[in-house]
Amino acid sequence: MKFNPANIWALALVPVVVLADQVAKWLVLSEPRFNALACLDAPTMCGTIPLPGPIDFSMLWNRGMSYGFLQSEGIMRWVLSAVMLVIALGFLVWLMRAEGRLLKLSLAMVVGGAFGNLIDRVRFGAVVDFINANDLFFPWVFNVADAAISVGAVLLFVDQFLLSGRKQAKA
Repeated sequence: MKFNPANIWALALVPVVVLADQVAKWLVLSEPRFNALACLDAPTMCGTIPLPGPIDFSMLWNRGMSYGFLQSEGIMRWVLSAVMLVIALGFLVWLMRAEGRLLKLSLAMVVGGAFGNLIDRVRFGAVVDFINANDLFFPWVFNVADAAISVGAVLLFVDQFLLSGRKQAKA
């Protein structure tokens, strides 16, 4: 594997995403109105803090992947964790070899988000979700890591599919 030194900034972005995600989750877990740790086994929201506008904070334990996909408990928690780790490491290797700023940015966001959620899964068996945009007709509760993964995935799509024609034309 050949490391590209120009990727240092993107590699440094990974722990920034993880830290932002974990600090936000720590604040949520520390909020007494959610009583989050006491409702770890509850399949419903732990509580909601209404905010002005279309977004509320609603604490929910997510036992699946991003946006609740592939819910798992017991041994499947560890299988899902292992799969997520392998995927995150694969994206990290890709990031270390990546060329192009948009590709590096997108991969760093995906990797940082994946590691942020993986930390929760290992610690609690579930991921802390708390951003509720239901008033925007978005039915999922999500977190900073999910947002980073989603934005990173969109940027990755743009880079790989929409801009790839431009890259090939220049070559």
